[in-house]
Amino acid sequence: MKIENINTLGDLKKSGYKSRGIKEELRENLIEKIKKNEPTFPGIHGYEDSVIPELERAILSRHNINLLGLRGQAKTRLARLMINLLDEYMPVVQGSEISDDPLNPISRYARELIAEKADETPINWVHREERFFEKLATPDVTVADLIGDVDPIKAANLKLSYADDRVIHFGMIPRANRSIFVINELPDLQARIQVALFNILQEGDIQIRGFKLRLPLDLQFLFTANPEDYTNRGSIVTPLKDRIGSQILTHYPKSIEVAKTITAQEAKLDKRQSELVYVPELAKDLLEQISFEARESEFIDEKSGISARLSITAYENLLSTAERRSLKSGEDQTLLRFGDFLGVVPSITGKVELVYEGEEEGAASVALQLIGDAVKTLFPQYFPKIEKLQKPDEITPYDDLVEWFFEQSGFELPDDLSDAEYKEKLDSVAPLNELIKKYQPEISKKDSYFLKEFLLWALVEYKKLSKHRFATGVQFKDLYGSYISDL
Repeated sequence: MKIENINTLGDLKKSGYKSRGIKEELRENLIEKIKKNEPTFPGIHGYEDSVIPELERAILSRHNINLLGLRGQAKTRLARLMINLLDEYMPVVQGSEISDDPLNPISRYARELIAEKADETPINWVHREERFFEKLATPDVTVADLIGDVDPIKAANLKLSYADDRVIHFGMIPRANRSIFVINELPDLQARIQVALFNILQEGDIQIRGFKLRLPLDLQFLFTANPEDYTNRGSIVTPLKDRIGSQILTHYPKSIEVAKTITAQEAKLDKRQSELVYVPELAKDLLEQISFEARESEFIDEKSGISARLSITAYENLLSTAERRSLKSGEDQTLLRFGDFLGVVPSITGKVELVYEGEEEGAASVALQLIGDAVKTLFPQYFPKIEKLQKPDEITPYDDLVEWFFEQSGFELPDDLSDAEYKEKLDSVAPLNELIKKYQPEISKKDSYFLKEFLLWALVEYKKLSKHRFATGVQFKDLYGSYISDL
């Protein structure tokens, strides 16, 4: 029988519908997905062999769950994807505040309505999208918000005494009966509010202003927490932790490839941007490597974490920098340039928590150092490694290039060069062309220009060349020649 034809309790009974708790519902639907080899949490990358199997085990065990991890590790995304494991539609007693199961009512309203109308009791069908409730834990959250309180206006309108349980106004948790209820940043919830959750998690009892209501609420609780919160803002009280069945640790992407997949999926790009700007694969690798460097940087507080949002917003800024340059020059297409990476600095500075030494350096300076560190990390994958200590007369593959710069008064790359002028400038450096031809012979012409600029910036990082940033571009010089010219 189709649900459009099931409008009363009698219809529901005839259809053969059987009630089941939400944890059983999640478990059975998960079992079906696993059997069919369907993805249980689509769009989540890098957790296939770690977080997702643990989350599936917790659901199979019918546990309430705590996702513990630093910011930007997809904790909230995982929670929201759990609705895909719910039945598409669920029957409820029409008019019930707490989504009463028609076959197993728990509220006074639903029980009295069924006693009065029996099989003629009207029912509604609720879509799974409406069975997800989310609350951000903040210090101002009260027990009344979560559990409920006495409503004096209801008491006056219905002419009821405060001893009558019909004067109760239910809070968010009872109203989320038979649904997934998520509390984000659990440690931010005051300890006395966390205590109010004890019985709900264990017994389903709630207490409101002296009323002891034995409402066997049927909820799937899912909490998120940041380990940093345990020291900076609060903690999860021990008895509450004891009632949470599974605590699952999340983590950042462990490889550049996974990080690139996440960024490509999440970055909000205009289609015209993607068509206008050509982005070499090296540029994408470099962008992700910045986040990896930030997580290891001595200037950044590692306990705070480096969100995946850093790479996402940096990628958006990177393309916008190239797009703006292209629009100003009136070109229909452009190649991404290494100089465009200066446009990602605002995306970095707003997403890192600096330690004292980092504050001394300055946020923008730290951001530029991260870009430099990323260059040095990736450089050996493309060109021979430059050792820190070299013998004075030792011959290196970069001697001809350094010599070329020694003989020049300065090689400038203005930001507003057209693509044709930009290519011509880089092609004019013969030793640069030779290095690309020798060590990266398979690279496409399109990608070679970014690689050339990447090589120049790397030689600056390795103290082989000097770089001077001026208002409208950048100038490269021989390291020692620049000193001589200043004398």
